[in-house]
Amino acid sequence: MTLDAARPNSRSASDIVRDGDVELCRPWSRSILSHAGWSALAHASIAESWTLLAHWADTMQAHALFQNPKALTIVPVSTPVAAGRYPALSQALPGTVLYERMIHDLWGHVAEGGTDARPWLDHGHWPQSRPMAIRPEQDGTAEPPILSAADQQSAMLLPLGPLWGLVDEAAHLRLTLNGAVIEHAEALLGFTHKGTLTLMRGKSPRTAARFAARLSADATVAHSVAFAQATESASDVTAPPRAAALRIVMMEIERVAGHLDNLAEVARLAEAQLVWTRCGMLRENLLRTSDAAFGHRLMMDCVVPGGVAVDIAEGGAEAVLRALGAVASGLESIRRLHERPALSSILSGLGRAPAALTAALGVGGTVGRASGRAFDGRMVFSAGYGALSPRLAIRSEGDALARQHLRIFEIGESLRLVAAAFDALPDGPVSVVLPQVSGEGIACAESIRGDVWHWLRLDHGQIAAVFPRDPGWALWPLAERVLPNAQAADAALIRASLALPASGMDL
Repeated sequence: MTLDAARPNSRSASDIVRDGDVELCRPWSRSILSHAGWSALAHASIAESWTLLAHWADTMQAHALFQNPKALTIVPVSTPVAAGRYPALSQALPGTVLYERMIHDLWGHVAEGGTDARPWLDHGHWPQSRPMAIRPEQDGTAEPPILSAADQQSAMLLPLGPLWGLVDEAAHLRLTLNGAVIEHAEALLGFTHKGTLTLMRGKSPRTAARFAARLSADATVAHSVAFAQATESASDVTAPPRAAALRIVMMEIERVAGHLDNLAEVARLAEAQLVWTRCGMLRENLLRTSDAAFGHRLMMDCVVPGGVAVDIAEGGAEAVLRALGAVASGLESIRRLHERPALSSILSGLGRAPAALTAALGVGGTVGRASGRAFDGRMVFSAGYGALSPRLAIRSEGDALARQHLRIFEIGESLRLVAAAFDALPDGPVSVVLPQVSGEGIACAESIRGDVWHWLRLDHGQIAAVFPRDPGWALWPLAERVLPNAQAADAALIRASLALPASGMDL
């Protein structure tokens, strides 16, 4: 098989997908495209404003996940890897660059015609290269990643990270400065690579769920729910109604805690001490309540394929509602503090993300919605939310102040959703036994930073292939484009406002 050159086409994206062979995948069938069809779809997706959500691989194929915003449909597609190569998407879709670098590091597949072939996760210290390949290279031979050279030899370089603080995730950000103004920004991650995909492969979903839960600590519930629902789709089973309701409660508690943490960190860097302390106290109280109700402060390992690990503790619902009531009591004062000139003047216009850019990169969460992208995975793709009618707020300013106000709104909405979920909490079992079957599934859960996607393939009840897509895959490319022209002194504040994650991308 030869690689076909990418070229514009006159066929619609839907027609291209329909031409492919269909592979059973629940709830959205996956189309196998030729190399020519794969390349043509990349160009057609731009013309029709399709959003690329994820790009990954297995040992034999490269995969991509698109969303058709007009039809509100999810479109998984694949193309064969021939002689270790497949057509690159990055010439047409720049947001796929990091994915292509990751695919080469893990599987060794070369994106033919790609715009950037540098390592991403492999910093040259792995005991073996291409660990997900059929035959990994036993002696690590990869060179350490090289960051882009400065445009001018006299340019000043400001390296930030990879260590930012005692609990912040490790990530390196190198800024090229012209005086006090940022001219260029480039990120490098992979410092906390965990070998998650290798660890999950060959295990039962119940065993592998622990690795999904540890991809990103402050989104542990979202990743666990997406993984569990992908497993349930592949197995063609449904979690019990009580488990589905408890998952919603846990996801919304996680959302409130995460938003309070983001509000506090931005306020700390903006020297708004009152907002920082109030949000921090409310979050700590909520985490302690989560521990009492579900057995863990972050509710880690509470969601499992087939349902939830254990039921909520006796009196747990009342304790959660009391903690959320305290948040509700303090929310209005937090909102008013953001309207005071001392804070609003600092955040207004800071780190503005253009609407076209966020849409092109598929940025979700508060960052995407603050720039006008009306997407929330809970509205369409998350089980149980339909009956609760979650409300979506959109802003157009795209700056740090808009993101803060959206976080405050979403905290209030999460309080309503938790109360409604408890009111309608049914009796019954909290888990079901998974059958030992083969199948393939995809699922989405909405985290504090945006949509989380998990794909997996089961072979007689064991995981044959898996990939989790964290929102960071869209947020870091956005940060690299938002930081230029900002003041270097504002870099840390912009990073906090975008709530950039690292661990979920390090895999």
